[in-house]
Amino acid sequence: MRDDGELVEMNERGYDTEALLQGYLARHPDLLAGDQIDSTAPRRWLLVAQEAPLASEDDGAGRWSVDHLFLDQDAVPTIVEVKRSTDTRIRREVVGQMLDYAANGVAYWSVDRLRAEFEANPESEQDISDLLEDPEADPEEFWQKVKTNLKAGKVRLVFVSDKIPDELRRIVEFLNEQMDPAEVLAVEIKQYVSQDSSLKTLVPRIIGQTVKAQDNKSGGARSSRKWDESSFFERLETVRGKEEATIARTVLEWARRRNIPVRWGTGGTDGSFTPTLEYAGSQHQVTGIYTDGTVEIKFAHMQWKPPFDEESKRIELRNRLTEIEAIEIPEAHVTNKRPWFYLSKLRKRGDLDRFLGVLDWFFQEVRESKPL
Repeated sequence: MRDDGELVEMNERGYDTEALLQGYLARHPDLLAGDQIDSTAPRRWLLVAQEAPLASEDDGAGRWSVDHLFLDQDAVPTIVEVKRSTDTRIRREVVGQMLDYAANGVAYWSVDRLRAEFEANPESEQDISDLLEDPEADPEEFWQKVKTNLKAGKVRLVFVSDKIPDELRRIVEFLNEQMDPAEVLAVEIKQYVSQDSSLKTLVPRIIGQTVKAQDNKSGGARSSRKWDESSFFERLETVRGKEEATIARTVLEWARRRNIPVRWGTGGTDGSFTPTLEYAGSQHQVTGIYTDGTVEIKFAHMQWKPPFDEESKRIELRNRLTEIEAIEIPEAHVTNKRPWFYLSKLRKRGDLDRFLGVLDWFFQEVRESKPL
């Protein structure tokens, strides 16, 4: 919307060249969405270098060039690799490339070399005191932290593209759950352009921050907050996009139409809501929806409450869910597990309707059961 009230339609458009997106990142590091990476302490960025050389042996010449090397305010080296979605290497080859960077960066980057790259970088107009928001900050102490983080393997790997394909997203989420203290994320930066190309909007969103990954990296000791409808959907849309937020809202409206109360979670980073039916002195739950885009099936919660204390009923629930083509749940998980899948699995309207039908069946079975 222009100041004069004129509405300008913006259409999604890919980047003409990879170098164009790389240049945007160098000039505007906030495109890395530091507020989405850590909402309580948003990440700020210091560009060390573009095309930062990286050796594969001690005192070796640069075998690779890292697209961007940033440091955040905690002195965590952040390696950024940029690929357009039209580049077929973004699906798998780029993963091996980034793991090479991480393994060799930790082993062969010296702090003196990185500091020299930063001081010689004509693109960087920021200094360490700006990054730390402390005019009295000691640069020597900061660079010592960089050295400590490298030695500990505390680095961040960030894949950047105009569209993150599903194959890469799954790999990023898996690596981020398994790697500690390293962090693996992807940033999808969509570009929207007006018809006359006079206006552009760049919209970043973080991919890879699953609840499990955050728990693993915090040792389970996450801060808490009370979520509500407004904060939940604001976070979900930011992290996962409008489509998945719409699916989640459909589930919420389903619960309201059925007069099933909803409980809002207290996660420090990710929120949740859970339809919860009070019946015969027990709380019955079948699913929870999270702001990282996951849908949890609560077999572990229902195993002591009729009628789903019977394994045969939990198996029937599992079978009804897996009749939805996109949903896969191993039968072994009906004992005491909490399997999950992404909201995106329900993007087809028919699949979403079938999922809500399974929820209807679950709560009807509860209401018709005999209490203990």
